[in-house]
Amino acid sequence: MSHAPRVLRALVRADEIWLVLLAACVGIAAGILVSAMTHTTLLAHRVLFLVAGDGRISGLAHVDPWRAVLVPTLGGLVLGALGLCVARYVPGRPVDPIEANALHGGRMSMLDSVIVAVQTVLSNSVGASVGLEAGFSQVGAAMGSRLGYMFRVRREDLRLLVGCGAAGAIGAAFDAPLAGAFYAFELVIGTYSLANLAPVALASICAIGVTHLLHSAAPGIVVDLPAGLRMADYLPIATLGIIAALLGVALMYSVTLTEALFRRSGMPAWMRPAVGGVVVGAMALVSPSVMSSGHWAMRVALEQGRPAGWALVLLLMKAVASSVSIGAGFRGGLFFASLYLGVLTGTAFGGGLALVSATPLSVEICALVGMSAMAVAVVGAPMTMVFLALEMTGSLPLTGAVLVASVISSLTVRRTFGYSFATWRFHLRGESIRSAVDIGWIRTLTVGRMMRRDVKTICRTATVQAARHHYPLGSAQRCVLVDEAGRYAGMVQVPDLYAETVRESDDLARFAHYEDVMLVPQMNVREAIARFEQAESDALVVVEDVESRIVLGLLTEQHALRRYSEELDRTRRELAGEGRLHARV
Repeated sequence: MSHAPRVLRALVRADEIWLVLLAACVGIAAGILVSAMTHTTLLAHRVLFLVAGDGRISGLAHVDPWRAVLVPTLGGLVLGALGLCVARYVPGRPVDPIEANALHGGRMSMLDSVIVAVQTVLSNSVGASVGLEAGFSQVGAAMGSRLGYMFRVRREDLRLLVGCGAAGAIGAAFDAPLAGAFYAFELVIGTYSLANLAPVALASICAIGVTHLLHSAAPGIVVDLPAGLRMADYLPIATLGIIAALLGVALMYSVTLTEALFRRSGMPAWMRPAVGGVVVGAMALVSPSVMSSGHWAMRVALEQGRPAGWALVLLLMKAVASSVSIGAGFRGGLFFASLYLGVLTGTAFGGGLALVSATPLSVEICALVGMSAMAVAVVGAPMTMVFLALEMTGSLPLTGAVLVASVISSLTVRRTFGYSFATWRFHLRGESIRSAVDIGWIRTLTVGRMMRRDVKTICRTATVQAARHHYPLGSAQRCVLVDEAGRYAGMVQVPDLYAETVRESDDLARFAHYEDVMLVPQMNVREAIARFEQAESDALVVVEDVESRIVLGLLTEQHALRRYSEELDRTRRELAGEGRLHARV
């Protein structure tokens, strides 16, 4: 018996190691997929736009005018045709990693995710102003979900592996392991816990290692930064955080407005990407930096600089190009675009600051702070951007400035808007998702699962004497009334029937309460609790539906609250990593 705890601890450690090994496999797979998608888009840029070198079109000073317009237009037609085929043969809407972890316990469709990745690569390849990060995180997270499903891991472990896939994908995209890990914690898993650090960090590191082996890692950025910052510098840094946040909110609204305009235009859905391609291609004649994700254009702006006036022009053009691309139906994300937009915002801010201040901040500091603050506003991951800035530059003074601007940007967006781009899209679809924290159990914990089915009923025309015979005092708290057709007709408190003023010949209908307040089996626990509060009742009858009013059971408020509290506690333990240990013990 004395060896039992030692054996148990060994089993727990073995199980933890197994989960870490799965996370490493997910990271390796994510690295391979990110490398394949990156090389595919760069090859497409070289072929379609006749770009010399590595094929990064957003950093070019000039692109062939005919190709700048024709390639996005024809690519939009191809994407529209592909969308028709997908809608016909693969019905339904793909589930992204945040939604999967919030509502579906980490379950994702690999087929749907591959389709999203293909659409994202196609959109980026033809020059649409969208980033690849949506496809990266989608297919990486789906790989984690698939491996977890194959090995039949528990719900919280499956959600963790989805986060590992996203961490590997984003870490590989930026060559930034810490940024990738915290992207998963903040956006895909929903919270940080020490127990989940090892698998998530390992997945990010493994993915980056694969991209280095396959020569697809993002090259570093060299920026001259001051050795330190003065206390007086933090006021303009905070101001820049607020400005970037408001511009980020405006960008999210503009995407929604553009989508609405396309819908109201009456244009067929398959034709909209082509029209969007014409708009983006026309702006690319002014500057190719509006095309693709803008990652290389951001590098050029950081390393070579931009005049403040020109930065404002590029900011407006890139914002319009991104809004039109996504609104028209091109597939992709705003993460990469928000980085470039933030750099342009910071560059313009730094140029304006130089006109009014004798000792202004360097434009490079403003550009990097603006980059981080804008991305926080759009993506909603402040610590991700803090670590990304640190890993990009290695500058601790800059990291402190980015932390201040990121926190202020996050607070500004929360107070004025309340959503990141991903959760805003969920809100527009009617989903009440604010983060990836697991709330799927709320939808599965229904009234039908919680109710008692052994409910006795009595006709409302029965007398008090008959009711006293069926319900002696102390045998039950309440009785359920039905009419002559068996339909629910209210509830009666049994003690009320034994009052001295009650006559035995009275009908039970006289004492009925809550005749029109009912629950149905499809209601979730949160809706049921709200109905209890509205009715001010400690128990309600469950009927088949409101029209038939056929009694199925009874649910008490006490039981619903207890089950809700139990599930909340289970979710809290899982988020803290305690659930895994409790289950194994």
